Amino acid sequence: MTTRLNAKAIAPQAFNALIGLQQYVDACGIEKPLLDLIKVRASQINGCVFCLHKHTAEAVKGGESHARLHLLNAWREADVFTARERAALALTEAVTRVADTHVPDEVYEEARAQFSDKELVDVAYAIFAINALNRLAITFRMQPPAAKAAQAAA
Repeated sequence: MTTRLNAKAIAPQAFNALIGLQQYVDACGIEKPLLDLIKVRASQINGCVFCLHKHTAEAVKGGESHARLHLLNAWREADVFTARERAALALTEAVTRVADTHVPDEVYEEARAQFSDKELVDVAYAIFAINALNRLAITFRMQPPAAKAAQAAA
């Protein structure tokens, strides 16, 4: 697939506003490894090739193991995720699929049990930010550098 448009170049103020939300999330105090899991899991659900490539690489660079990343799609069955991570992943899935789930009370209550009020709001903003970025990348078919290089070589 080829990129449709460069949304950043066409509407830089809107792009910068979206990045501003992500910058807030990155500085909010939620542990980076947890933010990485949120980004990768939402990107898996949404099927965002650009964000999957970017955020998986960032997670590994930040110290996340390949084993946990390989198991992320089946996190409910894997015993390598903490209760806090599980609560964030369940909330990530519910918010990402909000049209189907409407964020069930049990998912919300589990997140409330693991996070302070401020942390819960910040985790929610992290989920909102990656979903917005996924939708931007998918709409305009943004490709990761590896895909661009392979396409150029063909």
